Formats: sequence, structure tokens, C-alpha cells
Amino acid sequence: MKSIFFSMVLVLSLLYCFAHLSNAAIPCGTVDMKAAACISFATGKDAKPSAACCSGLQQLAQTVKSVNDKKAICRCLKAGVKNFAGVQEKFLTQIPNACKIKVGFPVSMNTNCETIH
Repeated sequence: MKSIFFSMVLVLSLLYCFAHLSNAAIPCGTVDMKAAACISFATGKDAKPSAACCSGLQQLAQTVKSVNDKKAICRCLKAGVKNFAGVQEKFLTQIPNACKIKVGFPVSMNTNCETIH
């Protein structure tokens, strides 16, 4: 009887862990890698976002499974932008439209990531 109880507890624990792992937010390393090609446009060096920029952001958008993913991507983008001098808001906000991507939140250095839903 004890072994059946412990087996059930183990199974339930594993299911709980897998459920939380599948809902884990997207890591900043992934966001940075996918968005890196957009820096030239965001700083005004390129007239339009590169194909690599749009492709990376499209791939990133396809990984979004939850509101927490959107919030995580937003936080990562805001933190990443601070690492690059010369990023201009006017170019940054144009990227989703230029790449024809719906991201579900305003792409801006001023976006409050915690209010995304």
C-alpha cells in the first residue's frame, strides 16, 4: 500500500514539474540571439531591418506560448537595448511593422512589461 502511495506522489510531482517547465519563460539569451541582427536598424545605420532581423523576430514570436513569455521577451529586449549605445526609439518602434510581425505589446524603451496581457 505504501509503495502505491509513494508511486502516486512521485507521478504527481513529476507532472507538476513538467507543467512548470513547459510554462517557463523564454530566456534572455534566446531573445538576444534572435534580436541581435536588428541593432543596425535600431541605431539608424540601416535603412530597413535586415532579413535576419525579421526572421529572428518571427522565430521569437512563434515561441510565445503565454503572457509570461511576452513579459519575459519584453524585459529581455528592454535590458538588451541598454547594452547598445545609439539605439533610437523612433527606429525601435518601427521594427514590428517593418517586419510585418505582431508582437502583442508596444516595442519601446518605455514599455511597462508588467502590464502586458
